[in-house]
Amino acid sequence: RARQDDTLLDVARRFDIGQDEIVLANPDVDRWLPRAGTQVVIPSRYILPRAERSGIVINVPELRLYYFPPVAAGQQALVYTYPVSIGRMDWVTPIGVTKVLSKSENPSWRPPKSIREEAEARGEPLPEVIPAGPDNPLGNYALRLALPGYLIHGTNKPFGVGMRVTHGCVRMYPEDIEKFFPEVPVGTPVKIVDQPIKLGWLFDILFIEVHPPLEEKQQAPDVLVMAVMDQIYEVWAQQSLVLDVPALKEALEKQNGMPVAIGHS
Repeated sequence: RARQDDTLLDVARRFDIGQDEIVLANPDVDRWLPRAGTQVVIPSRYILPRAERSGIVINVPELRLYYFPPVAAGQQALVYTYPVSIGRMDWVTPIGVTKVLSKSENPSWRPPKSIREEAEARGEPLPEVIPAGPDNPLGNYALRLALPGYLIHGTNKPFGVGMRVTHGCVRMYPEDIEKFFPEVPVGTPVKIVDQPIKLGWLFDILFIEVHPPLEEKQQAPDVLVMAVMDQIYEVWAQQSLVLDVPALKEALEKQNGMPVAIGHS
């Protein structure tokens, strides 16, 4: 329940949820003034993306990062997940496979020429180098990817985590990257995927998780339904399934990013 002076974004950060996630899960709650005692849904159940469960997986429409650390013999496999910001529509985060090339603590930032030109056009010119410190947009930690110019980093503006607000980099809450940074070795594989629709079994129940597609990849409703049914048919080919069609339709209409049971074996 919201506290007296909470915004919905305060609640999101307290539970390690991104801004868009908390808004989608609570469409009837005022973002800026939820009022004390208002019940807020915390969308903290996730279906894992369709990708090899090793290293880092970033699902861009979900605005979420998954980290699968190496598993030693006899140990249980783990996954850590964090909300992230990604690139705006005009500065998209690229889809593909890469790796962590290097790591730096208290990094300085050299804004690329394109970003400096954009800032200058706004009347807010940037220096060629921004040193480490509270004014550095990279925060206290940065992991440089093998994709030239792209980083996973902290931020000095945590309120934007969980939105499309960056120039293509992946931004994390300061407290999240502080835990994440020392755990990730150089060379860790990074898979950046675009999966607005995810399916997963929990025991004998099939769940679907639907996120709004990226703005530049919006689809007609019938195209979305066909994409979902293609995935369901793949599941059906491997395991018997009794499909709950009304539940599936509701999940596709709401697109609120929370797993919904749509059938059973």
